[in-house]
Amino acid sequence: MHKQGELNFIGIVEGAGETVARLRIFPEFCEGLMGIDGFSHLIVLYWIHLRDGEEERRTRLVFPRKHAVDVEVGVFACRSPSRPNPIGLCVVELVEVEACNLAVKGLDALEGSPIIDIKPYIPRADSIPDARAPRWTLQGPLT
Repeated sequence: MHKQGELNFIGIVEGAGETVARLRIFPEFCEGLMGIDGFSHLIVLYWIHLRDGEEERRTRLVFPRKHAVDVEVGVFACRSPSRPNPIGLCVVELVEVEACNLAVKGLDALEGSPIIDIKPYIPRADSIPDARAPRWTLQGPLT
């Protein structure tokens, strides 16, 4: 059964590519940031807006380029930006909270990427020490 959903973008990425990027949260969602300064890290979900085309959404098999390997895998077995729903996920370090703006380190989103959601990173829930992954994921960048 396929149902249509609706997303409400809560903000936008600014300063992408800088050491410290900014998540500018729209005023109507700013209240939702209360208490976020108690966390050192956040999980940011964002829309990969430059890969939101019909061709990219049809992608099913990819070669994970960031890992510089010659292994073809399914789109759900990697973090390719081309996917049926172009949703990105990144764990970032929270540097500063100023009104409706979050300064973060480690963001891999591009400038202007719409922000879908922000969740606190909770080590006892989000870290799996004995998790396994294919050998090819050990090459290349962390994300």
